[in-house]
This record gives sequence, structure tokens and C-alpha cells, in this order.
Amino acid sequence: MPAAEGGPVLDRLSAADWPAVAAALDEQGYATLPLLSAPECARLKAFYGDDDRFRRHIIMQAHAYGRGEYKYFRYPLPDLVAALRREIYPRLAPIARRWCAQLREEGELPAALEDYLDRCHRAGQTRPTPLMLKYGPGDYNRLHQDLYGPLVFPLQLTVLLSEPGRDFCGGEFLLVEQRPRMQSRAEVVPLARGEAVIFPVHHRPVQGARGAVRATMRHGVSRIRSGERYTLGIIFHDAA
Repeated sequence: MPAAEGGPVLDRLSAADWPAVAAALDEQGYATLPLLSAPECARLKAFYGDDDRFRRHIIMQAHAYGRGEYKYFRYPLPDLVAALRREIYPRLAPIARRWCAQLREEGELPAALEDYLDRCHRAGQTRPTPLMLKYGPGDYNRLHQDLYGPLVFPLQLTVLLSEPGRDFCGGEFLLVEQRPRMQSRAEVVPLARGEAVIFPVHHRPVQGARGAVRATMRHGVSRIRSGERYTLGIIFHDAA
């Protein structure tokens, strides 16, 4: 990746308080951190119109996913997207391994992204999953989980590329947690342009009366009232 583009992003990743990220994920089920500058967000948004960069275009209402659209990147990923995926993975892998141990889940989570992707590809999960999403007035995303095959890295992130209040109104990021024998708990996560939210793909450990139990997590986006909202999604496991 060109130094002019990658250097500041990687510097921000190095400067982030990753112990605080881990603590927030453990305590509340998500963590936020400033990640991209306004020019970096604009460069990513500009990719959306270049169909050669993407392998698939989804119209959400055609599948009852909500309203809006998204596109999955093809390999090779754009340099900035590839660098974010590669550099964030090893910072989240220790958290993911600890969660798996608490939930007594089997499966290897290597320290480096390329080793994890090699494991995905050997299992038949070869299609890239990083994506861009676009919402307009009246669009929304139903609560869901991003599961693409048997191998699932427990954490993912979304980066807001548009400026709330100027580019769009509404469109809040939503998380819903379901613990055993409890009613669901909903959380609205406000984001600024360039800010990332890190959250569980499908479940996380929470403390129960007899140790850690599995809380099921789903995420979505509330209705866009006006304007356009773009986001970048980074998922670490590939799709079958």
C-alpha cells in the first residue's frame, strides 16, 4: 500500500488503546475507535461506482434483508481495505481465542490473517467477504449475522464512511443481544464519519451463574430518513 495512504491509518491502529477495546467488548459487546480520515472515507466511497472491484452486487429487498444494497469486493482487495483487514486481525485474534476458550469452542485461530485465510480456503471458503453498503431514504438493514460457512472468526467491524447529520439522517447502527432465558437487549451505537464499531459476528461469552454462557448477537441499521449512508464492512472469514 502506498505510504501516503497506509501510513496514517497504520499509525492510528498502533496508537489505539487495544486493552480498552478488549474491555469494552467484554463488558458491553462492542467497541468503537476512530479509524479513517475524511479523505480516506471519500476514497473508499468512490470505489462503489467501480464494478470491476466487486464480485457480487446484492439488492437487499430482493432477499428480504431490508432495503438498500451492498457489494462484495473481489480479490485482490483495494490496498486500504486489505491493509485494514490484515493489521486489525492480529489485534483481535487474542480476544477471539479467549472468547472461544470461555465458550469451550474448538478451532484454530492463527496469529496472522494469511494463516487464517489459508485455513478458510482449505475448507472451501474462498470468496472474499469485505463489502461496501449503500443506503438511501427509507432504506434499512434487518437484524442478521454474517455467517458464510462453518469457519467463523468471532469478531468483525463496520466503518461509517458518511457524515451523520450532513450526508444522511437516521441510519443508526443497532446491536441486539439475547442471553439465555432473558428478554433481548438492544443497543444503538452512534458513530462519527471514519469511526469503526467492532462487534461479535454471532455470539459472545457473558457471565452466568455457573460460568460463561453464550449470548447471541445480531446487528442491523435503522431506517434512513434522508440522504445517503455508506459503510465499509470488514469480515475476517471468507465465504463458501
